Amino acid sequence: MAAHAPTLDYRPSYLAAALAALGVFGLYLLTLAPSTAMWDTSEYIAAAYTLGLPHPPGNPFFVLLGRVFTILPIAPNIAMRVNLLAALSSAVTAGLWFLIAERVLVGWLAQRWQRVVGGALAAVIGATAFTVWSQSVVNEKVYTVSLVGLALVAWLVVRWCDEPDAPGADKLLILACYLMGLGYANHMAGLLTLPAMGVAVMIRRPATLLRWKLILACVGAMALGATPFATQPIRAAHFPAINEGEPTGCRDAISVSCTFSAKTYESFMYNFNRGQYAKPSVTERQAPILAQLDMWWLYFKWQWHRDPYEQSRGAQGALAMLFFVLGILGAWVHAKRDRLSFAFFGPLMATLTLVLIYYLNFKYGASQAPELGGSVDREVRDRDYFYLWSFSAWSVWAALGLVYLWESLASLLGTEGSAKDAVPRRTSWLVASPVLLLACIPLFTNWDAASKRGETDTVDFARDLLNSVEPYGILVTVGDNDTFPLWYAQEVEGIRRDVMIANTSLMNTDWYVRQMLRREVVPYDEANGPAAYRGKTWTKPEGKLLNLTYDEADAIPLYEELRQDRVFVDGHIRARITAPRYLQRADMLVYRLLLDNPDRNLFFSQSAGGYPAELGFADRMVMHGLTRKLSRDSIVMREGIVPSMDRFGFVDVEASRSLWEEFKGPASMIAKDKWVDRPSVGIPYLYIALGLNLSSALETIDRSTEAMQVFERARGVAKATRLDEIFEPRDPSPPTTRPGGDTALGRSLPLRPQGQ
Repeated sequence: MAAHAPTLDYRPSYLAAALAALGVFGLYLLTLAPSTAMWDTSEYIAAAYTLGLPHPPGNPFFVLLGRVFTILPIAPNIAMRVNLLAALSSAVTAGLWFLIAERVLVGWLAQRWQRVVGGALAAVIGATAFTVWSQSVVNEKVYTVSLVGLALVAWLVVRWCDEPDAPGADKLLILACYLMGLGYANHMAGLLTLPAMGVAVMIRRPATLLRWKLILACVGAMALGATPFATQPIRAAHFPAINEGEPTGCRDAISVSCTFSAKTYESFMYNFNRGQYAKPSVTERQAPILAQLDMWWLYFKWQWHRDPYEQSRGAQGALAMLFFVLGILGAWVHAKRDRLSFAFFGPLMATLTLVLIYYLNFKYGASQAPELGGSVDREVRDRDYFYLWSFSAWSVWAALGLVYLWESLASLLGTEGSAKDAVPRRTSWLVASPVLLLACIPLFTNWDAASKRGETDTVDFARDLLNSVEPYGILVTVGDNDTFPLWYAQEVEGIRRDVMIANTSLMNTDWYVRQMLRREVVPYDEANGPAAYRGKTWTKPEGKLLNLTYDEADAIPLYEELRQDRVFVDGHIRARITAPRYLQRADMLVYRLLLDNPDRNLFFSQSAGGYPAELGFADRMVMHGLTRKLSRDSIVMREGIVPSMDRFGFVDVEASRSLWEEFKGPASMIAKDKWVDRPSVGIPYLYIALGLNLSSALETIDRSTEAMQVFERARGVAKATRLDEIFEPRDPSPPTTRPGGDTALGRSLPLRPQGQ
């Protein structure tokens, strides 16, 4: 096992790396999502398409890059074009891990073909780790673009570590700094390589840190890379459809005075520093550090066998231990046989694991420690994507560990040369090569969970939810998954743009309310609307959504403490607001929407659960597809309006039945036959709840055949999304209601489904 020192005439196998990247890209194409997906996917695709601003800090470089991809004729629709950006980014990353793994093996293996095999192992392992794969086939956010930037900087620094005094070595550091700045304009993770680069420079050439011309050039390059942030106040002042944070002092029109005002600077910095999230400092731990380490380990286990239904915990744990041991073995042999590159890569891996875990300071994961239930604060969803850099880079060490195992087995099968410089024979390498198939395990164990091929359930849900609102209606939503897909549907695909969306989470910010004041009414497109609304006259409303000035809107308090009951009155509506409680700005604005829009109907997404009841509207809510419509008149029991089986309002049987027949969501969810992301399972649950209520209502008015058809379709959705327990026989004992829940079919149905 002779060690060969790296030589100056070492030539990276760029062609082989490109072929590996091309193969990975082909894999991603086979499993690419044809449309959008849950969580932030729709928000970021819509932001890229409209050249807007997603949630703070706004990720301006991604928006610019994504915008370029939206106009390239490389796919049949906008979503797929942005998804291809994610696939391409991760494929290039795989090629870069190939180069780094191959470079480490230069000081270890004399034969190029052996080093190429090692590089290919790193590419395969990194590309098929679950989080990397799943993020690469649907562009949920900025993480794959961030990943390729990190890998590219890592490659540049590894090359610098080889020859820090070579001509052009300084340029490598300057280019790396520029890419880090550009990466920071994409996501804060762009700076993850900076500590490791600093350590590498101190170890390899500490005198470099004293060369102030060079230092200033690196700082300047990093600042230049971050310049995409300068586009934010400029673009925000043009009021794009997606304009979160609104970092501008302009309100109605652009002018020099507002563009360069103190208000613009204040808004920009608040947005840049993510002020609206008010995350505690790292010294205030949101969960015990051991729990945060356990979260990383949980997500690490997912990488090698994503088993969302926990049917094979033993196999998942065994595979996780296998790849963990391979990685630790690879780290050891890396440090032993190539200290030049380890001077950078070792600190990088420490940053991507231990330092990152400490800095992120997460609460308990959504899927972590289920036995603790609600006794601990949890993240609203699983945050495995924040460790994507860690799991992807781990592939280099896992590949090195696997090569070491391959070499060790080959040595047992026969060596050649002197005892001191003995190396395995070529035939020994070949005979031992089946062990390399271990790298392919995640390709098979993650295929079903990571693949998004043919999945259209999110855009179908968005269309169904928007179509559940009558023309020119106002739709109140409460979270990400019942809002971002609607933004995508309206702004990118032009679906039901006449519907006004009012998100309660965002109505607690001043900038969102100002955007509500600017919204213009878009004419209803009857030809592409549902059959339930055809043949009727729908008058386009006049005026603003809210009859407020900007100053009046800004003056609405964030909350008001109620010490005694109050009554909201609007026409026939008398809603009692029970005290004691805090009335939030969003609540006040919902009431204001009713007062200011007598010619529009107000609808609540069913994901809002009991929120209408909290506002005092419980006796006026009528199920209308995936929404509940607020009746402005007293509900009189009449044909087609029957009580809801969940004891919350009524059901408009005819409208809901007509909409149900046109819904595309149930069919796409049944065809998908999986729901990997359990925290967002509240979305298919909405269809199930509607199906149960509608079938019960149809049964009430003696339409049992139709009732059974609706019931079976709802049960199909439940089976496909593993919510079968809803349909288990009712317990003969009286049902109990958990806090914040209602009961139906013997199961507590959440009023506000988890993850919304």
